[in-house]
Amino acid sequence: MLEFLAAAGSAINWADLGLVNGIDLGFFTLKFYSLAYIFGLIIAYVHLRKMLAAPGAPMATRHADDLFFYCFLGVIIGGRLGYVLFYRPDLIGTVDMFKTWEGGMSFHGGLIGVVLAIAYASWRHGLSFIRVSDYIAVNVGAAMFLGRMANFVNGELWGRPVESAVPWAMTFPGAGPEPRHPSQLYEALLEGLLVAVVLYALFWLTRARYRPGFLVGVFTAMISAGRFIVEYFREPDAHLAWVVAETGLSRGQWLTIPLILLGIGLVIWSLRQKPVDAAYSGAKGQPANG
Repeated sequence: MLEFLAAAGSAINWADLGLVNGIDLGFFTLKFYSLAYIFGLIIAYVHLRKMLAAPGAPMATRHADDLFFYCFLGVIIGGRLGYVLFYRPDLIGTVDMFKTWEGGMSFHGGLIGVVLAIAYASWRHGLSFIRVSDYIAVNVGAAMFLGRMANFVNGELWGRPVESAVPWAMTFPGAGPEPRHPSQLYEALLEGLLVAVVLYALFWLTRARYRPGFLVGVFTAMISAGRFIVEYFREPDAHLAWVVAETGLSRGQWLTIPLILLGIGLVIWSLRQKPVDAAYSGAKGQPANG
């Protein structure tokens, strides 16, 4: 990458990086974005089971399979419906609203879908919704990192044209000749890697897991603030450019502001609560890890 920075002059040509958007298996191409979803879920599942083996878990390992199945559905269904409702209402009632393979997933819709999935799984098994949310939140950052890196590899969701020269500005196919911010990488770092590192550290190096709502509050505030910041560099959808022109903020930023406030509120609420008893934090008062 350093050679590209040195040789690129004013901008790096994304096409020169030699990236491809999938693995050609002959009969079909396995897209990296699909692989990002798959590996993101695998990493989250494996790490969640490790978390559940540690003291203080709000559920048993037998609940993890059910939980991940519903969360997977929540991400896919919520992400697509959120995109249609928030960004492309013109697709409502058409066959195109179901064509996820053509692109179009909403971060906010996926988040709502996962929250509903956690709520259902928690109700079904008699678990604490807020504490299950804490444990799920710890595992989202790594998946977000992979997803945003896949966006970069695909050369999609590029950033706005740079206003002043920066050595990492790039030109993307289909985006015109202007050097642009590689906003996919900004999102991968702010919404993915940073969130993962902070939450892993809070879970394993502190007693944050015993404060209901703290981890999910930190997650919600961090990932939403990261998205709010990156929106200043991300190219808005063409049909929503008017939102930025009229309000100064993008549709994504307006949707993110309530989440930032919610995350901060959860952290404050959590710090006012008494920590849970480490020995009895499982389902329906049963000892954890049972």
